Amino acid sequence: MRLPPLILGLFLFSVGVVMSLYSNLGMSPWGVFQVGLAEILPLTLGQVSQVVGLAVLVLGWALGFPPGLGTVANVYLVGLFIDLVMVWNLLPQPVGLVPQMAMLILGIVVIGVASLLYLKVQLGAGPRDGLMVGLVTKLDRPVSQVRMAIEVTVLVMGFFLGGPVGIGTILNALLTGPVVQLSFKLGGFNPKSEQVDLYRLARLLSGRSKGLEK
Repeated sequence: MRLPPLILGLFLFSVGVVMSLYSNLGMSPWGVFQVGLAEILPLTLGQVSQVVGLAVLVLGWALGFPPGLGTVANVYLVGLFIDLVMVWNLLPQPVGLVPQMAMLILGIVVIGVASLLYLKVQLGAGPRDGLMVGLVTKLDRPVSQVRMAIEVTVLVMGFFLGGPVGIGTILNALLTGPVVQLSFKLGGFNPKSEQVDLYRLARLLSGRSKGLEK
């Protein structure tokens, strides 16, 4: 019973990624990195997403964060769905600033809804969250610092690879978190009560639970 919402959530996440790409206004740091790699490798964007996701999953596992079924499904299905959405032309490519901005914002909203669907089933978070938790544990640094370091690193690499950096990159950084949080609230999903709050887990593992509880 948990598989249909997991698959739907991953499909919608892929749709949100493609919407961000088609807006032509810039993508999230990981999107910038993956599009940059797709520009220089003989792979589709979806295949690059799978390769990067697998590498991140293995690294996170090596750092002590084992993947769940949802993590593995995330790695494979998001890449597959990205390619299918693009090959089947399921989304229009907007022309003009207003349609582009609308596509970008709607893509962020879709990703928020998708996050609710695939996290609520509790089959494992995405590989990038696993990497973050693993690094927090090993480096004994605050979650905010580790997450920022990861995203700045992939953003810089993606920029030099020719990935799409723009106003959309800033809006993704500012809006994705609040939109995901709002989706959780409207969907009646409390990550802490469901014991899937990775930020809390990371701080507990790094001995920072006292500060979090405050």
